[in-house]
Amino acid sequence: MSAAAENPWRTEALDLVRGMSGGLLFGVPLLYTMEVWWTGALTQAWVLLLIAALLFVPVFVMNKTEGFRPSRDVRWRDAAADSVEAVALGFVLAVVMLVLIREITTGTPLGAALGKAFYEAVPFCLGIGMARHLLGGERSSVEGDEQDGNGEGDAGEGDGGEGDARPRVSASVADLGATVVGAVFISLAIAPTDEVPMISSAMTPLWLLAMMAASLLISYAIVFVAGFGKQDERHASEGPFQHPITETVVCYLVALAVAMVLLALFQRALLPWPELLSQSIVLALPAAIGGAAGRLAI
Repeated sequence: MSAAAENPWRTEALDLVRGMSGGLLFGVPLLYTMEVWWTGALTQAWVLLLIAALLFVPVFVMNKTEGFRPSRDVRWRDAAADSVEAVALGFVLAVVMLVLIREITTGTPLGAALGKAFYEAVPFCLGIGMARHLLGGERSSVEGDEQDGNGEGDAGEGDGGEGDARPRVSASVADLGATVVGAVFISLAIAPTDEVPMISSAMTPLWLLAMMAASLLISYAIVFVAGFGKQDERHASEGPFQHPITETVVCYLVALAVAMVLLALFQRALLPWPELLSQSIVLALPAAIGGAAGRLAI
């Protein structure tokens, strides 16, 4: 029996990380949308409660079909309980992300803060409900099938180690390529918007460091904690950039470079260097999330 199965608290924590991972992938693009902030800040309380009630319906259906648990909810009451948990988790996640991008601060009126959080929670909750579907990819055996016990691994060892080196390098190259593809897929629609410089303008150097730390933590959690895509094999992988910490840092730097290139494509390369770097760090958050999802897809 695994340690997670023996410890229900650890199992629940891993399920929550899995749910948050799906919520972030689905909800981050809408997080960078000022119209959603403004609409939420101006919406009356009864409308927000109606939105929460209506949101429960699709989340309930998703928990019956996909959900964020390792297995589907068979009983109706389990699906209902998980749906309440998913909506609450989505709301908390929305609040944390809005604080991170400085759209909720100590000076934000309570009503406006709740409105923004309720509206942003909608895609986060939907992503939590589809977590297993969004991030349940299996990693292809780019590290070699010699571990399957069919004798091919022995042949590779007989080649003086040459057969072992090639798959390890391929795994690193595949991870970097998947990071680029995933980062572009998520951040391309965000890069040309005015939200990026707007968010960046509210960032202090310390807050930018906090955003970088959050990006690293989120991408690490998606790939190495949430239990997606042959996670155990990823922990055991060998290669130039295959250690979990090294892979997370290198792939974040790749996502940061992708963010900078995308901003340059939209005529922001002429900005002063500190301003361009600040905007790149802001855009690197969704890019890192997309890159982590891309690595799970291979």
